[in-house]
Amino acid sequence: MNPNHFGDESISEPRSARLVVAIDGPSGSGKSTIGKAIARQLGYLYIDSGAIYRAVACEVLRANISLEDSPSISKLARSAVIRLEGDPDHLRVFVEGRDVTVEARLPDASHASSVVATIPEVRAAVVDKLRAMSQSGGVVMDGRDIGTKVFPNAQVKIFLDATLDVRARRRCEEERGRGRDVNAAIIREELEQRDRRDRERTATPLVQADDAIFIDTSDMPLDQVVERVLEIVRSRS
Repeated sequence: MNPNHFGDESISEPRSARLVVAIDGPSGSGKSTIGKAIARQLGYLYIDSGAIYRAVACEVLRANISLEDSPSISKLARSAVIRLEGDPDHLRVFVEGRDVTVEARLPDASHASSVVATIPEVRAAVVDKLRAMSQSGGVVMDGRDIGTKVFPNAQVKIFLDATLDVRARRRCEEERGRGRDVNAAIIREELEQRDRRDRERTATPLVQADDAIFIDTSDMPLDQVVERVLEIVRSRS
């Protein structure tokens, strides 16, 4: 399977109908889960934009660069060779040929990624990488500025959200599913801080695009959210 190319072409839609689906929203809103499900259903390429920021963070930590050293972090983000491989359910992340799939999900890397993602030059470098990965169309990409910055002309824009308590509960369940012992109160506080950084940063803050369709996932079953997004995609094909 080629790097950055996921999905089964035999079940994908005709080339003329291959769209860019941009899914934005805060942590824990269901972006990745929904994005993967949509990509599977459509036979589209799935890209988790957050994985690119986490890859940069892993390399920053490996190089022992201070999180306050924005120039060095920005230089690294521009030069780093980042590669995604696998299908939506088995996405692997490589930076400079090093597999950081597991490392990128550890607390230190997650915290570092939320910091480096506030640096304008880093975001610009990552946007360039994301666009390069998506040149052929037929893409589902999730993140926080996909519909506003990365693909402002995406044919389908979705903004997912949920209450803070629901998002915190989901994150706890996710971490416990990985076998980690987590404190619910700490997870909630970290999400609240992440929300604040995302919404208040000067470089492409987390906002809903004017033409994005808002979906509150707080009380919606997963299959219902997936079906709603698929209806929207099909209506644009």
